[in-house]
Amino acid sequence: MLLRLRFELDLYVNLRPAKLYDDRLSPLRKEERRMIDLLIVRENTEGLYVGMGGRFKKGTDDEVAIQEDVNTHLGVTRIIDYAFKVARREVVMVDKSNAMTYAGGLWQECWKSVARKYLDIKTRHLYVDAAAMQLVRDPTQFEVIVTGNLFGDILSDLTAELIGGMGIAPSGNINPETKRSLFEPVHGTAPDIAGKGIVNPVGAILSASMMVRHLGQSEMASAIEGAVESALRAGECTRDLGGSLSTSEVGDAVTKRLRD
Repeated sequence: MLLRLRFELDLYVNLRPAKLYDDRLSPLRKEERRMIDLLIVRENTEGLYVGMGGRFKKGTDDEVAIQEDVNTHLGVTRIIDYAFKVARREVVMVDKSNAMTYAGGLWQECWKSVARKYLDIKTRHLYVDAAAMQLVRDPTQFEVIVTGNLFGDILSDLTAELIGGMGIAPSGNINPETKRSLFEPVHGTAPDIAGKGIVNPVGAILSASMMVRHLGQSEMASAIEGAVESALRAGECTRDLGGSLSTSEVGDAVTKRLRD
């Protein structure tokens, strides 16, 4: 359902912010976890996730499986352009053009073309393996990372872990032109623990904050985010973050701060 919504509504921008609200939530050493506040801008409608390919001689020792990586000039250009529009300081483009020369070549050409329009924004390019290492070494160096569908999926899960885990991570799927959008916690529906009262609601609450901001209510969005941060710093959280509260109790803790 999610992939179909992204493709058919052309929600080509996947936004995955990673902000550390309390130092104790990060697995990084103390000197490396200050001021983590970055945004991964992931291409959301192309790449390996379009489902093109097939399996030949399935179920035999001679089976061949092909998964096609689809990249268009339009798709790559518009996601890179969006990344520059939301950046204030620097955009880092991540690919694997040293090995994926055809898709990577297109990304490199579009990257250089778009960057020429934003001379006030610093630019940097990293191969995806180097980007992963740099994120672990010092995530505070990043502001905006733009990349393709597969790499964006992987790196954003990594950044989620750096700020406390998947339960905290929000995301948005948007089309800046039509304004259609879909906001969701990165962890999805978590069916294995649904209904047990142990699910961390923070990712969903922060996704709501992103939605409110998208609708033009920046003050309310900041209030929601501030209430979440206050609750986390007070230790009013679920067990995955070291707390003892249930899902609904965390929701009540955040709501109380909004009302106050």
